[in-house]
Amino acid sequence: MSVNGEDLPKHALERLQGLRRQGHPGGVFTSDLSVNEYLLVRDAGFEPIGLVVGSSIYHIGYQQGAWRQSMEMDVLTQAMYHARELAMSRMDEEAQALGADGVVGVRIEVNRYEWGADMAEFMAIGTAVASRETPGKFRSNTGKPFTSDLSGQDFWTLLQAGYRPLSLVMGSCVYHVAHQGMLQAMRNVGQNVELTNFTQALYDARELAMERMQMEAHEEKAEGIVGVRLEEKSHGWGSHVIEFFAVGTAVTPMREDHSIARPQMILSLND
Repeated sequence: MSVNGEDLPKHALERLQGLRRQGHPGGVFTSDLSVNEYLLVRDAGFEPIGLVVGSSIYHIGYQQGAWRQSMEMDVLTQAMYHARELAMSRMDEEAQALGADGVVGVRIEVNRYEWGADMAEFMAIGTAVASRETPGKFRSNTGKPFTSDLSGQDFWTLLQAGYRPLSLVMGSCVYHVAHQGMLQAMRNVGQNVELTNFTQALYDARELAMERMQMEAHEEKAEGIVGVRLEEKSHGWGSHVIEFFAVGTAVTPMREDHSIARPQMILSLND
């Protein structure tokens, strides 16, 4: 198979050309899987091909939040969504150029640098894998390589139970949490009392992020989402502006007769 990918940087194409894949058995594979993860991925019938990466350095626009109003910061939410989608799509492009069936162990990172206060690098990274026996079977419903943030161990367990990953699904919401008024803050001094404005704001923001993640899973025609994580970060916007980020792996059954192994107790010999 010849590596193609018109939008990939020149050095990325040169790196991909040297990786082990169908039609190029003399190449080497690269992977960020641990030794145990690598062996379990192979035991599941997949061959790691190479580390695939997507990156986007994005200028994040400005939006002013009202001092006394809790509200979503639509401009910032859209920026965080679009930047991650660009990074993910470029990682997918590298995986497709290698003829991979999927990408496991995906991480999405946000890095900031001193030379750009309003800029951030969004990076998606994972290990591209290919099925040894049934190439193409494990791709998503749209024909693209599946993406998953599951570990090698969880990936193996999922397949053994008769399920397969479809896509990494995510939801984001950047929210401005209203400030307390001076009189309200003074009334609360020395008292145990719920700060309802803060509680409601955080509830609403989390629900929006979760709802958007679920909508992506519906679009993938998934049965459910496993390994969901909820992250909260300020990204330097100030103490009252927070991004709520929900991410997980959408899965679907491969067969109706699921045979799920019973958990076994393992006694560690480590001190």
